[in-house]
Amino acid sequence: MRADAILETALYAEDLAAAEAFYGGLLGLEVVLRQPGRHVFFRAGPVILLVFDPRATSETDPGARLPVPPHGARGPGHICFAASRDEIARWREVFSGKGIAIDAEFDWPGGARSLYIRDPAGNSVEFAEPRLWEG
Repeated sequence: MRADAILETALYAEDLAAAEAFYGGLLGLEVVLRQPGRHVFFRAGPVILLVFDPRATSETDPGARLPVPPHGARGPGHICFAASRDEIARWREVFSGKGIAIDAEFDWPGGARSLYIRDPAGNSVEFAEPRLWEG
């Protein structure tokens, strides 16, 4: 047996409204679930992006219907969205137009392009050509 697909991934942000404005508003991801003060979840193609407030999820939720164990992380995380080279160029224009600094943009040794920015919580958000991981 082996795990061969990621169903969901998580980032942590104390300001969930800012996270929702970034991922839902700016990046256009669909909000699928929100619990104020605890989390907001987004659909990114077949994968769900979970954004949790680490202050809330590091403790057991006494009102929880399901026994999800406490979890959380501190400090910046990382997520990478698949994008073509043309889409990366268009994202650069969107971010520049919104005053969002580009952390880095370059071609990897195999030729795949990546662009990095930061979300409002300081997480590293990358847009990369899928061929980055081919072969």
